[in-house]
Amino acid sequence: MTPSGLRPLPEPAGALRRAAAELALDVTVVTEGEVTTVAAVSPPPVPSRRPLSVYPRRPGGRDLLVSGWSRGIELVNGETSDPGEVVRAAVAWGEGRSLGDLHALFPFLSSDERAQAHENGPDAVVALQWRRLREEAADAPGFPEFGLLVEAARADPVLGRLSVFSSHWVLGVSAATSPRAAVEVALVPGRDGRPYRVREYLHPDPETGEERLIGEAGTAGEAVALAVAHLPAGIGPAVAGPGEPPGR
Repeated sequence: MTPSGLRPLPEPAGALRRAAAELALDVTVVTEGEVTTVAAVSPPPVPSRRPLSVYPRRPGGRDLLVSGWSRGIELVNGETSDPGEVVRAAVAWGEGRSLGDLHALFPFLSSDERAQAHENGPDAVVALQWRRLREEAADAPGFPEFGLLVEAARADPVLGRLSVFSSHWVLGVSAATSPRAAVEVALVPGRDGRPYRVREYLHPDPETGEERLIGEAGTAGEAVALAVAHLPAGIGPAVAGPGEPPGR
């Protein structure tokens, strides 16, 4: 999928090759299926950064949507009608320029808060994740059990240093910061008199409804202790990656 959700088409390839020749920049422009990518040849691009993906906003149109991924995270995206700017951006992106430098050089490129945290490393990502979870809990005063679970997990010296997110009020814990990282354990807040639950997967099996339950607990703190006891020994702190962007 493209950054805007549009179906990508390969038309940009010719324009990008012509622009590269005019600029005397050594890049590879590759169309695989419906995706066109552009990457610098020399110097070799930073290994963790995939070639820039380029899509037309509409078939035959001049406006190009640009997307740059690294370790399963979209770090930059933008829109321009200038293929030369895309080629120049691909070279700078491949050289490992910072997100701030890329925006300064190519104002059409932008990055969100999550991308900036990923650039700063796993600790910054984890800090952002916990901050957002606390904000989510604050926005749900009618569900105090979720807030209690977030606070108990955040305060734990093991869970508090791992990658964490919520899905339908369930906390998923991973050893790596990529959205594609495996969930090590999931914590379900109690509600309406039900106990807190700890299970192996984020959601029950869609076909059987099986939860793969590890255990139940009467309090958020007990649920956290049960989750930590289930984690592999020596896990954490969270590391960057792994992962690939959707559709790759």
